[in-house]
Amino acid sequence: MASATAALRGGLPDRYLIPEDIAALFGVPLETVYQWRKKRTGPPGFRVGKHLRYDPVAVRTWAEQRMADDAA
Repeated sequence: MASATAALRGGLPDRYLIPEDIAALFGVPLETVYQWRKKRTGPPGFRVGKHLRYDPVAVRTWAEQRMADDAA
């Protein structure tokens, strides 16, 4: 979803992200997002009832850490 990408680059969105946003943001299949969660290797998410949500700040922090790890 282009709006999620633009929001994370230009500032924080005014809502929590959904798995589809994460998949679009990183250009991966939706199933990959769910596998990241299952393996605890992706951005940290949380449940609101049965719905999975991601805090944009946590997603940005996770991505920055991955980039730092890659650069090291």
